[in-house]
Amino acid sequence: MTPPARLSAAVEVLADIAARRRPAADALKDWGLAHRFAGSGDRAAIASLVYDTLRRRASAAWIMADESPRSLVIGTLRLQYGLAAPTIAEMFSGERFAPEPLTADERTRLTDGTLVDAPLHVAGDVPEWVLPSLEATFGSAILDELRALGRRAPLDIRVNTLKRSRAEALAGLAHLTPEPTPHAPNGLRIPIGDDGRGPALHVEPEFIDGWYEIQDEGSQLASLLSGARPGETVIDLCAGGGGKTLSLAAMMENSGRLIASDDDPRRLAPMHERLRRAGAVAEIRTPRAGKARTDVLADLDGRADRVLVDAPCTGSGTWRRNPDAKWRMRPNALSTRVADQSTVLDRAARLVRPGGRITYITCSLLPEENDAAVTDLLARRSDDFAVVSTSEILAEHAPYLGSVVRLTQHGLQMSPARTGTDGFYVATLERLA
Repeated sequence: MTPPARLSAAVEVLADIAARRRPAADALKDWGLAHRFAGSGDRAAIASLVYDTLRRRASAAWIMADESPRSLVIGTLRLQYGLAAPTIAEMFSGERFAPEPLTADERTRLTDGTLVDAPLHVAGDVPEWVLPSLEATFGSAILDELRALGRRAPLDIRVNTLKRSRAEALAGLAHLTPEPTPHAPNGLRIPIGDDGRGPALHVEPEFIDGWYEIQDEGSQLASLLSGARPGETVIDLCAGGGGKTLSLAAMMENSGRLIASDDDPRRLAPMHERLRRAGAVAEIRTPRAGKARTDVLADLDGRADRVLVDAPCTGSGTWRRNPDAKWRMRPNALSTRVADQSTVLDRAARLVRPGGRITYITCSLLPEENDAAVTDLLARRSDDFAVVSTSEILAEHAPYLGSVVRLTQHGLQMSPARTGTDGFYVATLERLA
């Protein structure tokens, strides 16, 4: 496919996303199935343009004074790729599979359109309704943070120390030219191409042999801050596919008792193979189907040394990876997640023993899901839980993070601008009695 034909395809995919309010990945998959002549390079280029356009949706619409998929692509070529109007006009020629020629108004907007007077939510490319929450988190750094949230995410892996050290993995993966991650002690960063794509890490022999897992540096750090130790009883309460469970197993050196569970048994399905590949040991407690579900963790109430709660959340901290998600999110989704967080924190509170700790984690930048959730738990359990000082947690587990994370009322906030990671929040609570 020619570059102009790829532009036409991106416009078509964006129109499908807008019309059906569906995830970008689904729309791109369906487009590829319906256009089997497109090679892998074509599909990758189209996907990159679609995701970049979603990253710049508000600002591109602003300079073009139009929200149509065509206008969004044109605006993105100017804002994200820095192309001049004559260059864009050459690709919009109307020939063969190229998009129709630029109109006089489109040429004018490309030349004169500016973000100088754009409101903050437009300049930062986020929904207007969520801006007050983000301002509460970032304060005067809001625009820098939003711009960082609009950039492409890096490709990070966590070296599985049950099988290899980071030094050994660096040598063994030299063909991928990895670099140590800036903060996580067992992380490596793999270079990505101009199209935003990296190598197919899941087919590398070293991956198949369990040397590493693909995991954002922020997720690695969140697991590390739990402080899980060999010999302890540790519960990963919202384990999902098992990324943090695998981190915990490595931290515990396969010693002690590690239990992984999740309310949705479908999310647990990949974990069996991941544990096998990593050589990690963990019990998987799967809820039984039916209206009256049995509590599969009831025998552990009051016995856990640590409970890790990677809570269900809006995922606002991952918007640089999933830019379409920010435009599909609605205010009622936030209220639903806040209720979910309350439920899962109450469950964790019953599991932890006196003197034991809860590590509360979200991949959210919204204080309603972070400090507010901890405040609400403390209000419900004021006699038997207290927040552990974030300074104490950092000093014990990650002193090098003290200068880069943003400290909050109860915990800490990672962010793309400050730590170069997804937007993880971490707070620690200790049961007093």
